[in-house]
Formats: sequence, C-alpha cells, structure tokens
Amino acid sequence: DRYLLGRQFMVVLVVFTVNMSCAPLADATIWNFPSWLQNIFLTSGLAMILFTTMVGQLNTQINASHCMLDYVNNYFAIITLYVAMGIEFSGLLHSSYLVQMLVGKLAGKEIESNEEPRDAMQNLFFWGRALMSLAILVFAFTVTLAALFTGQTTLWESVPSSVAVIVFFILMSVVGMLEGMQIAFFAVAKLTKEERGESIFAKKTCELLFRGEGKNLPGFMIGRQLCVVSCMFFVARVTSVSIAEGDPNLFNVSDGFQEFMNTGMFGALITTIV
Repeated sequence: DRYLLGRQFMVVLVVFTVNMSCAPLADATIWNFPSWLQNIFLTSGLAMILFTTMVGQLNTQINASHCMLDYVNNYFAIITLYVAMGIEFSGLLHSSYLVQMLVGKLAGKEIESNEEPRDAMQNLFFWGRALMSLAILVFAFTVTLAALFTGQTTLWESVPSSVAVIVFFILMSVVGMLEGMQIAFFAVAKLTKEERGESIFAKKTCELLFRGEGKNLPGFMIGRQLCVVSCMFFVARVTSVSIAEGDPNLFNVSDGFQEFMNTGMFGALITTIV
C-alpha cells in the first residue's frame, strides 16, 4: 500500500509535467496541416495522450508482465521504490488512509493489516500526518476551485467554468473507478469461481473478464490505460493555475508561491488522493 500510494503520485505528477511541457502554444501550427486536423491532434492533446500511453506506459507494462524479474533487477527499480516510499512517509498523501477508514466503516468491515498495532507515539505521528495531509488537500481544492470559477486555469477558453467544474468531478470519479478496478481485477484473478461471492454485477463482470482464453483482462488494461491518461491530461488542463499578466495573484499570495501553484502540484495531489 505504501509503495502504491507514492507510486501513484509519481505517475500523476509525471503526466501533469508532460502536459505542461508538451501542451501547444496558442495559435501554434505544424507542417501546414489543415486547421481541423491540428485541432484534433494538436490542440485537443490527442497526439500527446497517445504518445504518452503507448510509449511511456503500455509497452513497459506489457513487457514487464512477461519479464517481471528483469524489471526489478536494476538500480532504477530500487531508487523508484525508495522515492515512492519516501513520498508516502512524508504524510502528504495520508488523507487517503482517512478515506479508506471511512469506507471501511460504512461497509462494516475492518481494515486488515499485517503490521503490529501502533503504539502511542506511532499513533501521534500517523494522525499528525493525516491531519496535515487533510489540511493541504482542502487548501488544494480551494485554490483549484477558485481558479476555475475565475477562469484562471489552462483550460480551453471555449469551456465555461461551471461545465469545467462538473466535468472535473466526473472525470475524477472515472479515474478513481478505473484505478480501483485495476487492483480489484488482479485480486479477483487469484480467487476461485466459488470465492467470488453472490453479487449479480460482480459475477457478471468476472464472467466477462475471464471468458474464453482470458484475453479480456489484457484488453481491459489497455483500454483502461488510455482512458486514465486521457482523463489525467484533461484534469491537468482543468486544475493547472494560469494567471494572466497584470491579474492579481490568487488570495493575494506572493509571486513565489503563485509560481508554485502554477506548477499544477495541487491538481496532481487532488487527482492522486481523491
């Protein structure tokens, strides 16, 4: 869980960075393509989405599924693991555990753990980081929504702010479902047919997923990855703050802190946790 938490933030941050570095400039043109073709592939970000998905993600995932030990038998894998664990240890994402506890309470199930129960100091350290993470998350939402309603994001000018807010929350829900389904499907693959429960939709989903020669699961993973990256690029557009020259900073913060908010870090944090 700790690695997955840090790793997810790293993935989202990379996607947000790619969006900032590769997004086309206003009125940009390439190779004298007709305007409709440039709008489809360049302005919309479709070319960037396909390139990131196929080159940066899918080919490595497919290869790693067949060459698992080769992908972990190098220093980069160890460095990545330690960086992900360090991000989780910082407490930046600890509000995710609060959501986990809330869902467990609502479902009437206890959260199982292989770790020893925390002592008093460990509890203090854990809850301190959780409250800090929650405060940062609330501030990130405040900054993002304020920028959205004042039209101070990198979103396309043709999209109204109210529509952008609605689509933002819908896409956040879609990303959350797709990320959760990935973990759930791999866990269910280890269960026998009798252990999959009696829920109608769960049984129908499993029947479709593992039907025939089992090619539906890899097919889902490919389609899921494209959907996730597309949603993340749109969310990056929605949540990245952009202050026009001459406009006041959000909440009258300093120029240095405004530059930090312009990096899209808060959007990456919201996408990872929520």
